[in-house]
Amino acid sequence: MTLRTDTIRITGLTAEHADEVLAIYQLGIDEGNATFETAAPRWEAFDATKLPGHRHIALDHDGRVLGWVAATKVSDRCAYAGVVEHSVYVHPAARNRGVGLALLNALIASTEAAGIWTIQSGIFPENATSLGLHQRAGFRVIGTRERIGRHHDVWRDVVLIERRSPRIT
Repeated sequence: MTLRTDTIRITGLTAEHADEVLAIYQLGIDEGNATFETAAPRWEAFDATKLPGHRHIALDHDGRVLGWVAATKVSDRCAYAGVVEHSVYVHPAARNRGVGLALLNALIASTEAAGIWTIQSGIFPENATSLGLHQRAGFRVIGTRERIGRHHDVWRDVVLIERRSPRIT
């Protein structure tokens, strides 16, 4: 992918972008420090679990997808109605250009507009780039789950992060 990113446009993630979104997801999976998943899901499974009002893509001026962010419910219990878990992935060729921060800012705006008070996620501690990005977007580390899961036959820790909205009280 050749990028000429003079500007980044954030818009809603729809089926029209499925192939590019899932390809970026797979690139992140293949790097080994993004998720416990070993393969990107089919579009139907991805689409069914992501909250429609809280999934966004970044496009370059030619309309190519540079990255995506999406949120899922953490629970059906009403006490957790204002809590979502998110994922954010940026194409390797588009990193360090503000794409990830623009996507997180779009997610923060859409969730706060919907009355969601907490965005959370888990990040492998080896993924320093993602941890730094989230810190810049106002997320804080709340702890580490040690040896929480096996990934390619290796025990992995997960750093838990969250962003509590200062607007939703």
